[in-house]
Amino acid sequence: MKHLILTTIAASAIASAAAQQPTDTAAADTVAGFIFTDEITIPVTSVKDQNKSGTCWCFSGTSFFENEIRKAGGDSLDISEMFTVRHCYIDKADRYVRMYGAANFAAGGSILDVPYVWARYGAVPEEVYTGLNYGEDKHVHGELDAILKAYVDAVVSKPGKKVTTAWRKGFESILDAYLGTVPETFTYKGKTYTPRSYAESLGIDPEGYIALTSFTHHPFYEDFVFEVPDNWLWARYTNIPLDELKAVVDHALEQGYTVAWAADVSEGGFKWTDGVALMPKGKNEGDMDGTELSRWVKLSDQDRQNEKYAFTGPVDEIDVTQESRQQMFDSQETTDDHGMEIVGTARDQKGNRYYKVKNSWDTNQKYDGYIYVSEPFFMAKTLNLLVNKKALSKDIARKIERRK
Repeated sequence: MKHLILTTIAASAIASAAAQQPTDTAAADTVAGFIFTDEITIPVTSVKDQNKSGTCWCFSGTSFFENEIRKAGGDSLDISEMFTVRHCYIDKADRYVRMYGAANFAAGGSILDVPYVWARYGAVPEEVYTGLNYGEDKHVHGELDAILKAYVDAVVSKPGKKVTTAWRKGFESILDAYLGTVPETFTYKGKTYTPRSYAESLGIDPEGYIALTSFTHHPFYEDFVFEVPDNWLWARYTNIPLDELKAVVDHALEQGYTVAWAADVSEGGFKWTDGVALMPKGKNEGDMDGTELSRWVKLSDQDRQNEKYAFTGPVDEIDVTQESRQQMFDSQETTDDHGMEIVGTARDQKGNRYYKVKNSWDTNQKYDGYIYVSEPFFMAKTLNLLVNKKALSKDIARKIERRK
């Protein structure tokens, strides 16, 4: 999925700070009128910064698998995102050319792209392949993305003409120039690996994970190709009812598993710098005259993103149903924007429940790179998620297997 708005992210991620890792103990903090008390906080690897790149899908997916390795008793690793990104660029280009340009070619991707690359091409540590070969300290992909798109468009620009045997070599040369050449072998902690052997050493079995979603335009408990442009792999997701989707996340967190999460963050209620995401009630759903909520519902979308209009505390939120969620998706009010990782739960001072979410927009923010997402926001704006099959309850696992 795409990066939200690069200029917005650049403003909120001005400089890198030391990554802060959550603790196992409950903590209370007051920011912008909220008092959040952590209930479940799973220890995870440090917050990273995708900076000006559309690679949130890779940062969230890589973080998720790093934490799967931790959960299984392995080391706390820092695995290269750009190795995965590079391979996806190449395979997207192959598909784009084979489809005569009638396919999506962009920086975005899905939460299933990371296991796809690890299984097919391998993985490498961050120190082996940073992907910063072009004079920048952080990822800045605007120029690279424009060049790659122009290149593949030139390859497919003459219908009926033979495609040369040189185009792919030229495409890879661009990636070599910007991201660096991929090593055939490397030494890490005294051992020599290939990318494939290193991935195998991590102990991640792609077949041990399940991608889930919840929409009514396909039958429940069946798989379907999720219809968003960034699902360039045409990957399939298992469809389950909304209440069960939430139950999967809750059960996973209770068992110490994190969840890779794809969501729409274009909503005005997603207040990144304040570290909170809410779905306030609208005028027809119980306005609260004279309160922050009353003021909020009258704002334009542009004003809702303005720091001047940050929430001053908890507000009444909408009741999300399977039907209302579907309507938001069908009307494209809910869009495929961003990938993150759910790492815990918390409550505010009024007892409202939230998911604690690890992002990849650096640590220059109220909660050092984390955001508290309300349950209504999660229910309304989740696109899909990825979870270890061992984290499923027996009841839900049985329902899925029975229908397949």
